[in-house]
Amino acid sequence: MPRRFGKQRAELRHMESSTRDVGDPPDLEAQSPKPPTPAHKASGDSTSNDLTLRPAKRTRTAKAYQPKTRGRQWTPGQEPGIDPHNPSPAQIALKAICEITVVEFSQSDMKMIYLDNSTLEEYLAKPRDESVICRWINVNGISWDVISAIGKAKRLHRLAIEDMINRKNRTKADWYTDHTYIVLPLQKLVHTHLPTNECSDSENETAPGVEVKPKKRGMMYNVRKMLGYGKHKKSREAPFGESNSDGPRDPVKRYDTGGSGTSELSGRIRTLQQYHGGPNKERTEFMEKYSALANKSLAVAVEQVSIFLSSDNTVVSFFEQSADDVETPIVSRLSSPETVLRRSSDASMIVQAIIDAIIDLAIPVATAYQDAVDELELNVLTEPSIGNTRPLYILTSEVSQFRSNIYPIINLVNALRDHKSEPTAPKHDSDGITAKLGASDVRISILTRTYLADVEDHCTLIVENVDQMRRAADNMIDLIFNTIGAYQNESMKQLTLVTILFLPMSFLTGYFGMNFVYFDGVHNNSDVFFWEIAIPLVCVVVIWLMRDPVQRWMHKTKQRRGIKMSRKARIAKEKST
Repeated sequence: MPRRFGKQRAELRHMESSTRDVGDPPDLEAQSPKPPTPAHKASGDSTSNDLTLRPAKRTRTAKAYQPKTRGRQWTPGQEPGIDPHNPSPAQIALKAICEITVVEFSQSDMKMIYLDNSTLEEYLAKPRDESVICRWINVNGISWDVISAIGKAKRLHRLAIEDMINRKNRTKADWYTDHTYIVLPLQKLVHTHLPTNECSDSENETAPGVEVKPKKRGMMYNVRKMLGYGKHKKSREAPFGESNSDGPRDPVKRYDTGGSGTSELSGRIRTLQQYHGGPNKERTEFMEKYSALANKSLAVAVEQVSIFLSSDNTVVSFFEQSADDVETPIVSRLSSPETVLRRSSDASMIVQAIIDAIIDLAIPVATAYQDAVDELELNVLTEPSIGNTRPLYILTSEVSQFRSNIYPIINLVNALRDHKSEPTAPKHDSDGITAKLGASDVRISILTRTYLADVEDHCTLIVENVDQMRRAADNMIDLIFNTIGAYQNESMKQLTLVTILFLPMSFLTGYFGMNFVYFDGVHNNSDVFFWEIAIPLVCVVVIWLMRDPVQRWMHKTKQRRGIKMSRKARIAKEKST
């Protein structure tokens, strides 16, 4: 009987779920997963099979909101990593004109090869010359065809490829069996282009020796210009990454990185606020417009650098746009046979040189922020006002973001210095499934560890300098509010003194101004009688109310006089001896 009633209840429950109206509100309560039905039960009982199988479409499960934070193709629970042999349409659409430089060198010879997107795959298919001890492949630009070709040739791990395409990662070093993936941010100081109203056009140029008198402008013109109205509104300097024209925004046209400027890259320079900012673009534009470096036509550009150190003494580096800033000094060192970098012919030394160059590019950024802090400090010390708090807050925000990019590099350098290679066998496939977990054939030489200590010192100096700037900015904000509070207290003190001074006279004025029928003090005396009473009363009241400040002043005066006399006696005794 119980078994029959249980079966009937299950059938009724099944009929109720199948006849549910589509317009009924969904049940937000999560359903518990059911285990799959064994094969022998599924074939024997059709009713139990219907009860255990889930419907084709769930209508009672609340869907999770997925913000676009990691890319349009990312979904929770998907397979991690990117297979270079099986890319998605979004990855294939990642195209850019890349400038590829290959440096092959040994202790006796060095040669450079310049490639592009179309010639890279053919070059990688050729066997490596036996005379080449070390090879450095430097890629300027992020394009899927280049990533796929190098990933297939060097058997790069799929997780490393995914991190390289994602343009914002934490600074780290991932160790795989035959290569290491290193990622860190590059920060450099860039010049912003002048606004259109400061550029000299040919029609505005005058002949030499001709004096041009400025046009007289009225007061309303200056007011309209200050408020941003009229024909001069379009000539105002736009925020970083924003164009004054009606066309699309192109931050690349707003910056001059100081390099060669000949590369045509599809990527865009990201400022410090854009790199760390969220989806709120209005906040980013506001912070860039009022940046501490904006008044000097300067900005901080940030990009991600990916480095692969292979066990066959090969280095592959990917830059978004700033490869020339790092490549030029390193190639200059490799051109001389007497340098340590050339004589060592060590791939790990190339990695050290790249990281060292990235840190050197960050030093001018710290210097620019130090100059901005010094200027704000002068303004605060000479004329402290509440208006100085906003630039100080923006400066503190930028300096904190700059520090957050530099400080993790110290941990990265320590990870490279502490790494010990572990030979692995057998060799792994591109996914690293058959490899020994945590083992790596990549070797960091003793010479590289020695020079990495110098890189760590540079990072530490920058971090300490940035921490000092942050403390100075916080102290200046405290000084502003303390100074304003002291000024207000001084004003209240002066008002209190005036009130104390006139309080007795106000009492006497009210007393003598009362409407009596006959007042002998008023009718039989002149106005001198009022002052004869007021002056002694004011003196008594002031002395009574100011007795504590007067006592403190007398005590301090006595102490200072004693200290001064003691100092004079000590100096006279020293001179006599």
